[in-house]
Amino acid sequence: MPATAAAQSASGPQPPTPPAALAAFDALVPGDLAPGWLRDGVTESWQFGQAPGGEVAMRLITVSENATFLVTADGEPAAVVRVARPGYLAGADAFESEVAWVAALAADGVCQVPAALRTRSGTFCAALASDDGADWWCVAYGYVSGRILEDLFSDAGSDAGGAAADPTSYYREIGAINARLHEHALTWAPPADFARHSWDVPDMLGPTARWGRWEDAVDDATERTLLEEAQAAALEVVARAPRDTAAWGLVHADLRPSNIMIQGESLTVIDFDDCGHTWFQYDFAAALSFLEHTPEAPTMAVEWLAGYTSVRPLTRDAVELGCALSMVRRLQMLGWTTTHRADALPPDLWSAQVPGTLEVAESYLRNPTWLLA
Repeated sequence: MPATAAAQSASGPQPPTPPAALAAFDALVPGDLAPGWLRDGVTESWQFGQAPGGEVAMRLITVSENATFLVTADGEPAAVVRVARPGYLAGADAFESEVAWVAALAADGVCQVPAALRTRSGTFCAALASDDGADWWCVAYGYVSGRILEDLFSDAGSDAGGAAADPTSYYREIGAINARLHEHALTWAPPADFARHSWDVPDMLGPTARWGRWEDAVDDATERTLLEEAQAAALEVVARAPRDTAAWGLVHADLRPSNIMIQGESLTVIDFDDCGHTWFQYDFAAALSFLEHTPEAPTMAVEWLAGYTSVRPLTRDAVELGCALSMVRRLQMLGWTTTHRADALPPDLWSAQVPGTLEVAESYLRNPTWLLA
């Protein structure tokens, strides 16, 4: 049994700990300069801008699970720095473990990933003190050229004046990448001090949910009852799911278009900050995050499965589990909206989270494999 599940069963559910806010960055919007304490700490820790007269700038990319900044040194993009939400990860070991897996994926040719950058002390992360004395864990990865895949889908036009890219056309490759990640996780021997969290049910839903309770986003009693029924039905499927090494392992846990860079037709997987241990089919659910209610979702799901099964076979039970976890993930991310900034999502997706989740719940209760119908 995974460690988190064992701890839950031994001591019972623990009181919820509200996710700590990234309060130091509340006033920033994308493109704004980082606070001086962060810029100076990152510059000193990673030794950016060492050329005579060199200048370092840090500008906000987004605030979501982390605050993410683009570092430019001497006017050129040099790195992307993630500043972790306080308390989300348990110290340096969690960051170093993330980097260990990413480095192994690169070394073994599994997929394209950015290279983590060492600090001047030889580690891959640094705890930087803000002006109020709080410590903020940071990790830096080398800059990857290209664009975020998700941005192509909302583009009004391309350089050639064409239409926005079709999101479904990339899901076959996303599924294949996920399968290769899982195959690697099954055979990779992590370092002895490897430490990453789990994504078990108590981490996703209920009073100990890591990102917040979906119930806090829904006031209407009828709507809440519908979502409770869909949750119960999905959790019945999850409760039957095996937890052996073929079914449960290390996953990216957020491999969707917002965490993929594209250059030409080449895809690079980024943002392994959520990586942890859970059912492999959770990656199917994660790939459709926030989009399960859209008309394109069934095509995305079918394409993802086609890509995945071209690398790694799936049983019918595994597919059913993937759909159940998609229902769970939709509720999990509805809880996420109660503890995160609205600008972490495109406005249309943010506003669709409650009505879209109700639509998904109705679809799931009608047909547990509705995504593949």
